[in-house]
Amino acid sequence: MAAPHPGHVVAPRPRRTRAAAPPPPARRRRTSHDDSPRPPRPDPGGRRRTGRRRGRDRNGGAHRPGLGRAGLPGRLHPNRWPGGFTATVKVSPGDTAVSGWTVTWTYAGDDRVTNGWNATVSQSGATVTARNLSYNGSIPAGGSTEFGVQGTYGTGGGTPTGFALNGVACNGVGPTPTGAPTTTVPTTAPPTTAPPTSAPPTTVPPTTEPPPPPTGCAGAVLCDGFETQTGSTPSGDWTVVNPDCSGAGTATVDTSTTHSGSRAIRITGAAGYCNHVFIRSTRNLVGLGNVRYGRIWVRHTTAQPTDHTTMIAMTDAADGNKDLRMGGQNGALQWNRASDDATLPEQSPAGVAQSVPLPTNRWACLEFMVDGAAGQLRTWLDGAAVTGLTADGVPTHDIDGQWYNRTWRPQLTDLKLGWESYGGGADTLWYDDVAVGSSRIGC
Repeated sequence: MAAPHPGHVVAPRPRRTRAAAPPPPARRRRTSHDDSPRPPRPDPGGRRRTGRRRGRDRNGGAHRPGLGRAGLPGRLHPNRWPGGFTATVKVSPGDTAVSGWTVTWTYAGDDRVTNGWNATVSQSGATVTARNLSYNGSIPAGGSTEFGVQGTYGTGGGTPTGFALNGVACNGVGPTPTGAPTTTVPTTAPPTTAPPTSAPPTTVPPTTEPPPPPTGCAGAVLCDGFETQTGSTPSGDWTVVNPDCSGAGTATVDTSTTHSGSRAIRITGAAGYCNHVFIRSTRNLVGLGNVRYGRIWVRHTTAQPTDHTTMIAMTDAADGNKDLRMGGQNGALQWNRASDDATLPEQSPAGVAQSVPLPTNRWACLEFMVDGAAGQLRTWLDGAAVTGLTADGVPTHDIDGQWYNRTWRPQLTDLKLGWESYGGGADTLWYDDVAVGSSRIGC
């Protein structure tokens, strides 16, 4: 507190007192010559007034009325693996509610966003723009919402910078991913936070199912229990392939672990992309037409990791001969398009929850249906339909919303079984009693 100027203090005047009471302490009155600061006056609730003015947010950062701030980059939660990444972003407007939001940022490297959830995401050059959807545009003062992105990178993955909310630079600063990713297993756990508080659309996929399946392999174009395999390396109706590069992955005929009969195919899948290995059917499957049903008995030893993996792949002639892939990510089964990295379900926490993990250390019956004319896909595990692995032609938030970000009319030409890991995941798998036909085959 500054001291008063000498000679400018007026002596306090004593107050009149009652005879029965002791005199109260003297109190100095302010005069025009007394420029010592007055102590703050307590409010009725006993709290001191802080003098906070409008135009400052609750964290003390500059804040323009009507525009919020995003908790970025301190609210950017990345999960990277070699060649790809996902991240969730928390948007917090601070003291002022917003009725719509646009978040932008810039990548320093060659990161490319391929899709997103809970937002409409686009990229122009190095700049990414994420806009709210119809159900999560309004955020109250002090509230927040989240969205997520998925993408790829080459050799120059870098730190994102220049975050802004509705054109205003974000004033939350925190840790961001640094440096180029390595081939180690990401230490970032899958997101555990609940989906946005604004409820997503409640559209439910149609409950109509294809007719009950027949037993056995009746009518299947491909029906193989691998009983005709005579050597240790798959041959005849199958050939071993290692797309692009080869490494530690192996495919062998196994007589010790089978679903039925005396033989199955064992895949020893190592971590890292070049350690992938598949067996590819030599049968001509093009004649199946637009609708393809598959039934595969599969067994594996290791729970699916956070990293993206593939165990079934089919070449799509209508998508630049890129693969339609089935595998897993964030601990659950998923479908994935190699051409644009779209996933089914979306890899939001709510989307992943609509899928299921592939059981370990037991045989599981995996079925699928792909309708190229209608652009639909269905999946069953042990005879039960999996909601998160269903693309029914109607975009549904958290499930097939991003799958239908473009027209999808697949023309599948082959079938490959094996293992491919895009990060640190390794697994040992067995395949047996494989069937592909134009009608549901059943378990």
